[in-house]
Amino acid sequence: MLMLKLVVLLLTAMTLILAADLPSKKWLNLAALKTMVAGAEAEAEKRNVQVTICIVDESGNLLFLQKADGAAITTIQFAQKKARYAALYKRPSKSAADQLKKGDLQVLAFPESFPNQGGLPIKVDGQTLGGIAASGAASEVDEAIAQAGIDALLKK
Repeated sequence: MLMLKLVVLLLTAMTLILAADLPSKKWLNLAALKTMVAGAEAEAEKRNVQVTICIVDESGNLLFLQKADGAAITTIQFAQKKARYAALYKRPSKSAADQLKKGDLQVLAFPESFPNQGGLPIKVDGQTLGGIAASGAASEVDEAIAQAGIDALLKK
């Protein structure tokens, strides 16, 4: 009986030691989404543009989507594609546009590729938690709106 208790105690101790080594994962919760959306909306309002705002998780799954009344219906898909690219490739969607401008047509064959500026990865402590994008204004304005959402999150 003493041996059984010793084995159980040893297994419990090993489990606790190994569990301590597991990495902790951050994620985008509702409060983070609301903060980013408020920052992005404020920037869009400041610039007097009507855009669609999209936020996805690190796997490209839709977490938030909002189309302004004056934004074109096509901006819904554009914003989602920009955000997905940023999350999955962990870089701004502008990088795909830059590749294409340099003549690298290979970028068109990449899964979930969308060579258009406006999507940014959401990075916290070096970890990509997702992507945020705007669509409906000039591409550099879309990116500035997305950046304002990230800035609002990081200031919190």
